[in-house]
Amino acid sequence: MTCAKTQGYLAKHKVAVTAQTDAKKATIKGDAALGALKDVDELYVAKGKKIVHVDMKREKPPRAELLGLLLGPTGNLRAPTLRKGRSLIVGFDEATYKKLLG
Repeated sequence: MTCAKTQGYLAKHKVAVTAQTDAKKATIKGDAALGALKDVDELYVAKGKKIVHVDMKREKPPRAELLGLLLGPTGNLRAPTLRKGRSLIVGFDEATYKKLLG
C-alpha cells in the first residue's frame, strides 16, 4: 500500500525518478541492504506514525540497529526506499517527502 502512496505522491508533485527497481523482483536481503547507505549523510525511516532520523555523519549506529531500520519482516530492504542526493528515505511519510522532495 505504501508503494502506491509513494507513486501517487511522486506523480502528483511531478518528481522525476531516475532509476527504479521492483522490490518484488529484485530483493535486497540482509547485509546487502547496508549498501543502500553508501554515500548517505541522512537516513529517514517511517515506522508507523513515527519517523526515525539518523545523521550518518555524526552518528555511527551499530550494524544491527541499521538493519533493524532498513529491513522488513521478510529480511528484505523495506519498500518504498528512495534516495534523494545524500538522503535515504525508507517507508512512506508525506511530511518527510514534502521536506526532502518538494
